Amino acid sequence: MFIDAVPEDAAEGELADYYRQQHEAWGFLPNYAAAFSARPDVARAWGALNGAIRGGMDRRRFELATIAAARALRSTYCTAAHSKFLRDACGDETSLEAIGREPDGTELGEQDRLVYAFAAKVATEAASVEQPDVDALRAAGLTDRDVADVVYAAAARSFFTRVLDGLGAQLDAQTAAEFPPELLESMLVGRPVAPA
Repeated sequence: MFIDAVPEDAAEGELADYYRQQHEAWGFLPNYAAAFSARPDVARAWGALNGAIRGGMDRRRFELATIAAARALRSTYCTAAHSKFLRDACGDETSLEAIGREPDGTELGEQDRLVYAFAAKVATEAASVEQPDVDALRAAGLTDRDVADVVYAAAARSFFTRVLDGLGAQLDAQTAAEFPPELLESMLVGRPVAPA
């Protein structure tokens, strides 16, 4: 981290609560938590926004859109974390492996491929999105709400990746260890994994 973050054993009040929640969710305190040690109120607001977006859409589509946005934004941390969620929370190792082989999503099915490309475009070139981009998603079976949800997921990921990378957070060695080396290698799109 580029800032002096509050250590877990020194956290108090709202920050201690945030650290405790993150530790319980991961089984360890993830490195990204330190990025919010100066502003646990921002962490709480982020959690509410991210939870609202994820909770209001298909979980698997959320993870695909998030991975696409994270890769496009060169966030190793978010790419790996959401690849884990795609595999573990959604039970979709097949798509995870397909993205590992072809990081641009070309091995995914048609609807997933379109969602993936659209999320990457929103994350990096939102001003270039045009009506035909949305029409292609509609033709593939997405509703207007589905399209908006993909935009929300990609836009929210832009905030989180910028916070982590801007403050120097690195992917936790514990999370990195959950992937075979060749699959992990495909996820290293930005900062390296933190030392063990």
